[in-house]
Amino acid sequence: MATATHRHVHDVDDGPRTLGGPAPCVLYVGDTAISEADIAREMQHHRAAKPEASRAAAARALVVRELLRREVERLGLAAEVAGVGHETPEEAGIRLLLEREIVDRTPTDEDCRRYYEQNRDRFRSPDRARVRHILLAAPADDMQGRWQARSDAEAMIAQLLENPALFADFALRRSDCPSKSEAGELGWLQPGETTPEFDRQVFRLPVGLAAFPVESRWGYHVVCVDEIESGVPLAFDSVRARIADYLELQVRQRELQHYLLTLQERFEVRGLAEIEALAENGGGTG
Repeated sequence: MATATHRHVHDVDDGPRTLGGPAPCVLYVGDTAISEADIAREMQHHRAAKPEASRAAAARALVVRELLRREVERLGLAAEVAGVGHETPEEAGIRLLLEREIVDRTPTDEDCRRYYEQNRDRFRSPDRARVRHILLAAPADDMQGRWQARSDAEAMIAQLLENPALFADFALRRSDCPSKSEAGELGWLQPGETTPEFDRQVFRLPVGLAAFPVESRWGYHVVCVDEIESGVPLAFDSVRARIADYLELQVRQRELQHYLLTLQERFEVRGLAEIEALAENGGGTG
């Protein structure tokens, strides 16, 4: 939505030509054509795994913007508002239109409490673990180095299983992490505080020395989890503001979608459904 209000729909005669003629067009809002050149320019703002999905997102954004532009024009709002900052007159008109038509609805305390009761599992403090490690570093593109690091880590784990007291000595002498000066101590970790691949593995480990090396982009880690604390439920008062913001956004998005549907009834949109169907089919024709 925000993207749509900041892009410009070019006239069909503007932009690249195909064999000396205008860029092809299959998308219309009323009698306004949105060409493939327009969509191609917009696609850079809608990255997706497949080009068909990017094209569909770009087409939707341009259709939304044109619907709002037409409604601003129909109501004569452009002359009623001054731009803020770098806003164009058109953008200022759209902002005024949305301020008038989409009413912000603040959820009540009862709304927030009901959502809290229905989604208690979402409102917990993060799990955390107290971790020590020994890093045997090896660049990601050094296959021989990584094989050696893994082999050394496995040998170290075998020794530590027999004599856990050696961990601090191994960390000081062998680790390639600055934590070696602290006997490998990383302290209390919460999900998201380390590199993702290390994070995913560590928070699946039980308390004690990991029986296998943990791989990361940095190399292989000998890991010992000393303690695990599960997250605890958060009190309603501590999350009420977060719930209120979420519910307010949900209501606003629903009202905006409903409003856009009314505009589509007022200003006929042609071609968008076909573009979206192509994206859903992955570019296939069947």
